Parts: sequence; C-alpha cells; structure tokens
Amino acid sequence: MGTGERNQEAHVSSGNGSTTPPRTLAEALRARDDTSMAALLRARPDLLTPVPNDVTQLATRAATRASVVRALEHLDRFALQTAEALAVAPDPAPYETLLALIAGDEGDPVIEAELPGAVATLREQALIWGEGDRLRLVRTARELLVPSPTQHSPTGLGPTVAEATAGMSPGRVQEILLAAGLPATHDSVSAVTALTSLFTDRTRMSELLDSAPPEALSVLDRLVWGPPYGEVAATATPPVRWLRDRGLLLPASARTVVLPREAALHLRGGRAHRTPQPLPPEVAAAREYGPQAVDSTAAGQSFTALSTVEELLKDWNEGGPNVLRAGGLSVRDLKRTAAALDCTEQLACFWLELSYTAGLLATDGEADERFGATPAYDDWAELPPADRWSHLALAWLTATRTSGLIGGQDAKGRALSPLGPELDRSSAPEVRRRVLTLIAGLPEGTAPDAESLLTRLRWERPVRRVQGSLGATAISDLRSRIAQWTLNEAELLGVTGRGALSAHGRALLGGTPSTEAGPAPAPSAAELAAARALAARALAPLIPEPLDHVLLQADLTAVAPGPLERPLAELLNVAADIESKGGATVYRFTPGSIRRALDAGQAASDLHAFLAAHSRTPVPQPLSYLIDDVARKHGHLRVGAASSYVRCDDESVLNEILADKRSQPLRLRRLAPTVLAAQADPATLLDTLRSIGFAPAAESADGDVLITRADAYRTPPRTAPAPVPEGPPVPDAVLLQAALRALRAGDTAATVAHKPVPQHEQGDLPRSSSAETLATVQAAAMTGSALWIGYVNADGAASQRVIAPVRVEGGYVTAYDHTADEVRTYPLHRITGVAELADDPA
Repeated sequence: MGTGERNQEAHVSSGNGSTTPPRTLAEALRARDDTSMAALLRARPDLLTPVPNDVTQLATRAATRASVVRALEHLDRFALQTAEALAVAPDPAPYETLLALIAGDEGDPVIEAELPGAVATLREQALIWGEGDRLRLVRTARELLVPSPTQHSPTGLGPTVAEATAGMSPGRVQEILLAAGLPATHDSVSAVTALTSLFTDRTRMSELLDSAPPEALSVLDRLVWGPPYGEVAATATPPVRWLRDRGLLLPASARTVVLPREAALHLRGGRAHRTPQPLPPEVAAAREYGPQAVDSTAAGQSFTALSTVEELLKDWNEGGPNVLRAGGLSVRDLKRTAAALDCTEQLACFWLELSYTAGLLATDGEADERFGATPAYDDWAELPPADRWSHLALAWLTATRTSGLIGGQDAKGRALSPLGPELDRSSAPEVRRRVLTLIAGLPEGTAPDAESLLTRLRWERPVRRVQGSLGATAISDLRSRIAQWTLNEAELLGVTGRGALSAHGRALLGGTPSTEAGPAPAPSAAELAAARALAARALAPLIPEPLDHVLLQADLTAVAPGPLERPLAELLNVAADIESKGGATVYRFTPGSIRRALDAGQAASDLHAFLAAHSRTPVPQPLSYLIDDVARKHGHLRVGAASSYVRCDDESVLNEILADKRSQPLRLRRLAPTVLAAQADPATLLDTLRSIGFAPAAESADGDVLITRADAYRTPPRTAPAPVPEGPPVPDAVLLQAALRALRAGDTAATVAHKPVPQHEQGDLPRSSSAETLATVQAAAMTGSALWIGYVNADGAASQRVIAPVRVEGGYVTAYDHTADEVRTYPLHRITGVAELADDPA
C-alpha cells in the first residue's frame, strides 16, 4: 500500500464502521470487511498455514511471537518507529499521544501527514487495533518492543516511574517527593502518581532542572538518548546523588541507576526517537552517462559472461572435480578453476554458482560423486547469445543461493564451500530485484551512489537487532551485504553498465518497475518468462554477430577479431592454444596442438582445407609445414595394452627409443623386431613417448587407431535448484477467496446463538444421546431449520458446525454445511450432539 493510499484511511477508524469499539483483537478482525481481511492475509501469509478455523483462531495466530516477529521485520522504518513509540505509550493510547511521541512538542507537518499512513499499515497487519482514541499494540509486539533491563528499547527509553519504583520502600518514595518539592502523600501509589505528574508537567519539570547543578545536567545528557542505565560507584558523586534524591535517577540494582521514561521524554522535547524518518531517503546519483554508452558496456560484459561460463563448462567437459564428503568443491579444485578462468577465487565462485543455479552444472549422483555439465548445457549452448544470456540473468535474479557467503562459516563454524550446502538465503531474490528497481527509478544512464542506495534499503527494512547470549546486541545486516554483492554481480553479468541499468537489464525486471517505498510482490512464472523474452530481444541487437573467419599470421598464430561461430571456435580450441584474450582472441599453433587435432580424428588435409576456408589471409607456409610435419610422424608408432606395448614397422625407431635414457622409467623390452613391451599403462606410455619427441598413436585390440577425441561427460538430467522461499508464499486470489469464505463460515459456527445444551467435561461440543440426535436431525430436515452440531471426524479431530439437514437415511444425514459452504454427508454416529439455533442464520 502506497503512502498516499494509506493516508486516505482515517486514523480514528478501526475499519469496521461499527459504533461499538472492539474489546479484543478478534472482535476488531471480525468487524473487518473482506477487502481489509484479504490485505491482512496478503501482508502476513503465514497466518494462512494452515487456514484458521475461525477469526478467533486467526487472531490468536496473529499474536504469536513467531508471526509478530516476522511482521515487524517486514515493516519500513517509520512504521516500525510508530510501533516502537506505541510500545512506550500508555495502553491504550489516544492518537494524539502517539503523534506527540513521534513529532515532539514542536510538531512536524511531515510527520503529521505521514503518521496516519503508518498507523493504517500497522492496523492492516493486525499489529495494532482499537479506535483512534484507544490504540492498542498487540501484546506480543509490546513485549518485544517495550524497554526492559535485559532488552533495551530502540527508542533508548527506560521504564516508567511506576515500574522503576515498584520495589522501593514507601519511606524512600516519600523522601523523593520531599526532595523534589512535593508534599507528602498517604500511600506509595499516590506518591508515584504525584512524581509522574511532576515529570510530565513541562513547566514544573523545567523549574526543577533549572535548579540542578551543571554536572547533574551533564549526567542526564549522557543518558537521555539511551541507553538509560548507568553504573554508579559505591559512594555516589554529588551530581548523581542530587539526581537520585529527586527521582531523576532511580535505582535499577545495587550499582545501577536508570533515567525514568517520563523524565527522558521531557529532556527530549517529548520525542520517542532522536531522528524520526517519516519519508524514505532518496537514492542519489553518483555519475551520469549516455544510455548508448551504458548499453554497449553492458552488452560487452554480457558477452564476456557467456564466454566465461562456456569456458568453465568446457574445462569440466570430460568430468569435473570430485564432490567433497560434506558437499561442495574443495579449495584445491577452486584454485585450479580460478586459474583456468584467469580470475580471482571469489569471481570463480560466482561463475560456478551461476552455472549451478542455471541448471548447467550439477553432481552426477554416482558413488564416486563428481561435478559435470548437465544435458541442459548442450541445449543452452545451441541457443542464440541473447537467449543464453537471458537464461543466466533470470536464474541469477531469482536464485536464493548467494555466492558472496562462500569463505564464511555456517552456524556450526564450518567453512562454506562453493556448490555446497547452506548457501541459500531466502531474502536474496527480493533484495536483488529491489536494488535493480531502485536503480531503474533514476534517469536512464545514471549510476546510483551505493551508500545512498544502502541507506534506502535499510529504511525499507531496518537492521534487525537480536539479543546475544551475553545480553549484547548483535546486528544482522545481511540485506546490505546482499545489496552490495548485487551491485557487483549485476556489473559482471552485464545487467548494468558502468553502474547504470542497461536497456536489457531494465527489460529483465519486466514492465514498469514499481517506485513504491517497499518490496513488490514476487512475479509469477508467466511474468518471468515474458521478462526473459523482453531482455533477450533488447540485448540481441547489441551483441556482435559471430564471425566465420580468422586472420592467420606467419608467426603460427591466428587472430579472431570477435566472437567466432561455434564450429570454427571448437576446432581452434582443439588445434591451437589460446594465447591471449580481450577485444580479439589470439590462438597459437604448436606441434602439441596440431597433434591434439590429429588425435581427435582430423586428417592433415582436413586441417589445410578448414583453415583455408576460414582465413581471410592466405595460410602461412610455416603453418602448412607444421601440419604436414606432425601428420607425417603421427601414428608411425602404435601403443596398445599388454600392460602396454609399442609396435613400429621401422626397427630403427624402436632402437632409438630403447637407447634414450628418458625411456628407462617405462622398463621397455623387445618382444619382436617391431614390438616393445612396457611395464606402464598405455596413457603413461603415450605421454612419455610424446615428451621424448615422438608422435605415437593409440590403437585398439583390433589394431585400429583410436580416436582420442575427448568424450563429453554429462550428468543425468538434473533440474536447476529451486529457490528457498522466505516463509509461505503470498496467497493468490483463489486461495484468498476460499480462505475468507472458510473463516466467515467457521466464525458463524463458533459464534452463532443456540439453545442451552449439556456440556462435555473436556470441551464445549454439544452432547446428546443417539436418540435425541436422530430425532432433532429428522425434525430439522422436515422444517428446514439449521442446527449446531458437534462432530468428530475419522482422525478424531473434533469441531463445531452449523448445518441445515436435507435428508436423513441409512445412518447418514445429508445437509448444507454453513461452515464449509457446501453440501456434505455426515455419519450420525460421529455427531456427538446437536442443539437448535436461537436464530436461524439462513
């Protein structure tokens, strides 16, 4: 609900239109219309899990600690400040008292304009109830927010005079009255009332403080904005003694004093908070660029992101590293992956998690479990670049896995590893979307100031403070950390360029981003699919078309001036080594790379023809010589499995191998003039002979040359990891309508007037004999009247229902159930009793 809409709701109304003020939260909820109830259930979806039987149960659930804590965590700063002020106000409190606590004695037009909206938000979420002259904070919320010796209030206020003097002797209270210049009273209650009246009287309180020593005023200045507790020495100093004698400091323990709430409010000018924040802070602009410059920069980074993911998965094409026993990737394998990608380990973690989130990478589930590309990677690789990017970007935007946590520790002190467990954070998708939405609210081409953006996010969801084991306050600001990671990751992915949101990044958000000061509802699957298609269309014109050629040079290099078509890129990755990357990629041909291509099944003639067809320059003679020279030697030697053997038609070549000292670890011996046996496996034998300078080829048991093209290793089909939701999902319109109908019907059954019936010892279900039950039900079926029944289902769960019997036969009654709003059949033996209604609801 926007600020303007909230302000339209009068602060003096409980939303029911009734002249009788509600006495309980359940009565306040019962008087709401369906629109207001639906708003409550949307704002607090946990109340629908499961659907309550009636409004009384809904009110009970809304007041539980877990539900109230969740609701408070989702308030913006001003709504939370309003709740905190109400927690230190009298219970119940008039609206004017609440306004005075927020705006102070001097008042504030902005606060006066925004406070009705904050009250409406709290009322909508069932955190406060009552008319405008009797506002009540839900008891659980008051317990969470009210000051106490073990839990300081966010307002910095202490206990009231009545609370602080609860254990004080009557004589001591009378001494304080006399020191403060007040007449003695007959009892402690009236004495506390007189002292409270003094502290809340602005004129008399000012006169009392005017007579205070300057040192005493300095003591009050240190306590006034909190925390209100201070430790004193065994022998109090004169300023502290002066304050303590007059009740301006009251004892909290033997060595601790506290500033009473009423005195602190006077010193603060009536304000509960030092800095009320009724309006969301603006997100400031850091730099401005031309939209075209932003889009081109973002598009370039988008292409780099695609290349990085492809390079990662090609590196793991034959099967990735093993999975740790506790799950995830080892430190050694992470370092190797970072070296292969030529990036830092933290960046490698991001690319790994992105690939995993997008469903392109997974574990194979085998006994010796390891990582590998999924079959979905092959489908993804065939998509146009823009579609591949939109798939990655949408997976990142909606993922709950958070790579920034890697390297930290979990709740048990264990290190968090990439691709491991415990990396899901439910708030991550909402924070990412909100960060991008706030950037989208700036003019096109404008990069935000990061600190102002974080300040805005903290206003929308204030930092949560939780009590530590030693009473200290620990601060959890995970949202700010996720927001900072989002800014960096969006730049890496190309969602932003130079810090500003790109055109395809804006399309990824779908439609017109909301500028309301709060999180928007999570988009549906159809909306996400539409946004993905829009982003792909926006990016497609910005990504350069793949090239079908390279520039071959005489120094045995090939320069790719841009992205290459897939077949060309795949052959160059096999036949050459990448020497450098950047705006252009430089490949270098070496004997080893040419041999690798021949091992993969290419013939020398195939390489010559392919390079000639895809080079804009003539094929250099040194490269032709290199291909022919390696091809002439390739396969001259054959290696098979005996343990392993080498055979060659040229005996002199085998003699040369035997004479070479570098072959001694193979422990070769001659079996025949053209055959050598080795005590090493074929792979070791191949590698050793190649290191000596020969070009052997592996052969099968039938004597055929084995093509050593790397077989792509794929895991079984895997679905992408599902995001971990933050609590129950927001109910849709169908569920809301059904829940409201069930609540109203259940409320009718629970509150309908009926004639007196005997009560069961263990509950309030009606009790009657079988004969009475049958006779009453038959009479109601004939007259068409409604009954109040007690019913126990097959699981033994007891409930109350209002039914209108239609037919009674065969031990069953068919009736219209007002509670379920449908026709049902009930076994008569499960009806514990019946009662006639005083007034027929039908």
